[in-house]
Amino acid sequence: MAMEPASCSLKTEIVIDIPTLRRILLETRVIASVGLSANWYRPSYFAAKYLQEHGYRVIPVNPKYKEILGEKCYATLLDIPERVDVVQLFQRAERVPPFVEDAIKISAKVVWMQLGVINEEAAARARDAGLEVVMDRCMKIEHARLFGGLNFIGVNTRVISSKRKKVITN
Repeated sequence: MAMEPASCSLKTEIVIDIPTLRRILLETRVIASVGLSANWYRPSYFAAKYLQEHGYRVIPVNPKYKEILGEKCYATLLDIPERVDVVQLFQRAERVPPFVEDAIKISAKVVWMQLGVINEEAAARARDAGLEVVMDRCMKIEHARLFGGLNFIGVNTRVISSKRKKVITN
């Protein structure tokens, strides 16, 4: 039995093109990760560690912790004292709207909802406020897929390409 991602009311196909994903990943550097866990085995921790190792500043947003991955943890997005480019949401779809409102208040550029997280109303609100929205995608997986970082385990990226990097030999 196939399971569908959690969503709120409107049901649409989520499409975001590869050049847009690539641009977002190249132009943004500071990520506020809402729901980041300090437990190493949680997907949010694994993704944040990967992003840190690839040059991103990941600011944890979780009232349970004081620090995660060497970064001070904030209780809310509104508590972060610096500019945030991306608000990354590790939250259930029904919990997304207040975080989108806070993302708008802090002038984030992008709201990124993780795999399985789809909330069309919240996405529309973010877009209406001028933010870009990515839903049902993992930043770590997309970065690895687009910039080389997938290993032998692999990931179903829904993209098949025969393009290869040009190799220069002397």
